[in-house]
Amino acid sequence: MDHNLSIEREGSIHLQVSETGSTGTTTFEPSLLNSSIDKSEKDTANSVSPTTSTDIAPEKKLTLFALQLAVFEKAATNIGTLGFIWATVVLLGGFAITLEKADFWFISIILVVEGTRIFSRSHELEWQHQATWSITDVKFGIKSYKEMMSSSKHKTEVTTTSRTPTRTWISSEVQLLPYARWFFLSRHFSRILYWLQLISAAVCVVLSSINLVRHDFGVVADGDTDKRNRKSALYIFYSLALAEALLFLMEKAYWEWKISYYKLLEEVNDECDLGPSGMVSVTRFFYDAYSRCIYGSIFDGLKMDMVSFSMELLASNSPDEQLIGARILKQFSISARFSDDTLQKIGMSISVVERLVEILNWTDHNEEEIRRSAAEILSKLASMKHNSLRIAGIPGAMESISSLLQTNRSLIHAAGEIGEKNPKFDHLTYNVWTSNHLGLLILKKLARDHDNCGKIGNTRGLLSKIIDFTHIEENLLKSENATPPQLLTVKRSLQLLKMLASTIGGEHLRSEISEIVFTISNVRDILRHGKKHTHLQKLSIEILTFLALESDATENVGATGGVLRELFNIFFKRSITEDYKHEVTVAAGEALAMLALDSKSNCHRIMKLKLLKRLVEALKDPLLRVSAARILRNLCIYSGSEWFHHLKEVAAATPIILQAIMTEGNKVQEVMAGLATNVFKYMTSHESRILFKDAGITEAELANKLMEILKNHKYPTSKVPRIRRFTVELAIWMMKDKAENIYTFKDLGMEEALKGVLETTSELENFNVFCGSVGLNRHKLATQSMFETALELMEDMQNINNLDKL
Repeated sequence: MDHNLSIEREGSIHLQVSETGSTGTTTFEPSLLNSSIDKSEKDTANSVSPTTSTDIAPEKKLTLFALQLAVFEKAATNIGTLGFIWATVVLLGGFAITLEKADFWFISIILVVEGTRIFSRSHELEWQHQATWSITDVKFGIKSYKEMMSSSKHKTEVTTTSRTPTRTWISSEVQLLPYARWFFLSRHFSRILYWLQLISAAVCVVLSSINLVRHDFGVVADGDTDKRNRKSALYIFYSLALAEALLFLMEKAYWEWKISYYKLLEEVNDECDLGPSGMVSVTRFFYDAYSRCIYGSIFDGLKMDMVSFSMELLASNSPDEQLIGARILKQFSISARFSDDTLQKIGMSISVVERLVEILNWTDHNEEEIRRSAAEILSKLASMKHNSLRIAGIPGAMESISSLLQTNRSLIHAAGEIGEKNPKFDHLTYNVWTSNHLGLLILKKLARDHDNCGKIGNTRGLLSKIIDFTHIEENLLKSENATPPQLLTVKRSLQLLKMLASTIGGEHLRSEISEIVFTISNVRDILRHGKKHTHLQKLSIEILTFLALESDATENVGATGGVLRELFNIFFKRSITEDYKHEVTVAAGEALAMLALDSKSNCHRIMKLKLLKRLVEALKDPLLRVSAARILRNLCIYSGSEWFHHLKEVAAATPIILQAIMTEGNKVQEVMAGLATNVFKYMTSHESRILFKDAGITEAELANKLMEILKNHKYPTSKVPRIRRFTVELAIWMMKDKAENIYTFKDLGMEEALKGVLETTSELENFNVFCGSVGLNRHKLATQSMFETALELMEDMQNINNLDKL
């Protein structure tokens, strides 16, 4: 079955959520989350190239055609009215006795025939309009408008939909009499009226022409005043009758030429990209436009457009009209040419948006196409932020969207009732997959706004459904032949879960996600068995990273068996492609760094894995060293005294750390300076000097480098927000470790440099991690206090020197 389903790098933890989950910042750095979303909306808005008015609205050809027909029709009607008045008032009223017998009967017949034509014309459009109400039942094999309307010739083209019976009749199927069923069906009756008009007009042309050619209206005797104007009056009447009939026949000829020969309806249908079933929609639109031109002003039809027309049909109580409206709106919403204008009109009509949301709750399987179309329209509408807020603001909207999501348990229950080998089960499966994908897609687009994330989290049962979709069987993860619908469902649910977990101010939401018992175990299974689906692994890892922003969630992740080990297995994996290394390996390192931050229990769990030597070796790898340095720093800070002797193994990394500070760029300098201070705490002064010697670096050279870093960073920056803090922290350790270093720093101008940085301290430097621009994990010692401590050390030494001189 064809389901037609579309399925700074170093040291960064990604926060800017996009369709694919790729990002460009880190939880260790502040950022503006909405920048990428705003840019993507702007790009989308500019993606459609300028088009002419006819390209934007092909239906203008139909409204213009309806106006042209209305001109013919109203001209013929007005002339016919004048002829009727002339006949009844002037001829039959004034000359009825003096008329020749032949003229009397010619006039009478013409009036009767013309009256028949007018009667037929006044009702034909109504019957034609009614006939389109059930025209949605016509199969997709329609070749032309003529074939579609010729029901007698193509009776097999018409089928009956198996809709649930309603309490009202469908007008086009009403039998006017109990017998002669075919003859009196409303959709056939319009054709009878059509041919009756043509016959009447033809009779009128023949009779009028005969009399105008014959012009024998009887002899008028001299002095016979009753008959002297009879000839002129008859000439006028027959001319009016002929003109009316000819105008009507010209209208019909023009109609047939445009519809049957030029195939205007098919042309507009193709330009609108409405597909095989679009003839239904285009025909209905044309009849509505023509009706407005006939029954109102001839310009009323020009005010119609396909989008407004379909919005009106969608609000109807007729299932057929609802289906026509839903089909048009869906197609126009996904069309590159029409989507901008269509979505703008839908978004401006809150009643239409509410109607679309309401349709999501429909459960009748016969209305599945309408429901699916409404979901597709909403998925497109939610792409724009102002529309997403409007959708989420509708009472019960989240519950309606949640109704689209049917978990595997629902499908299993349905399979038990129908039978998996039943064709109905395949159709049901397809509908379930489609419904799930659309529901997740709508939620994912709504989740771009942080307020909507809170609404999603507060909707009863919705979070559990989303997490349930992150489950995938081990055999499918290990197979390269997993079906696209299954993988797409997991991918979208993971993307959505990541967006919810990354919400600014979403502390409660992150805690709720981590407390659902299946969340972390589902993620762990993907990490463990998803080597062939690295994009799923990356999304799973990023979810863990964001959950680690909360202490309770961090504990839940660490306490779930095997999660930390699987993350390390990915982090240290070597026989992998470059894409895998850059996307998944880095993400795993960032997740481990976050899970170890300010978590004594997780640090203990990591220490029990006995991976210190591998982490030290990872400091040499340009790809891994930033994350490895952060993990080691957290282990040194939070592991506790019971692991003191084990952590002395990190001392072997001192030469690597010092060389990185001396030679590398800002990001590496920042993390290595932060690690250096904590590594030196696990060794004596003698041991540190030996390691300085092994690194081939003197303490004076390191002091000079630290001064250089301070001078280069006169102000805190979002790229390396802690570099000044870690630099001063390392300088403090050096001054406390060896008094001579205080003189070295004084000679280098450290005192003046510290006074300068004290004037530029910022809250930016007081946090370990950020969610967007919000700091979440505050350093226990404020940055300003640390800078003052360093300055006090130098001032104390100055005071001691002054006392010695005395």
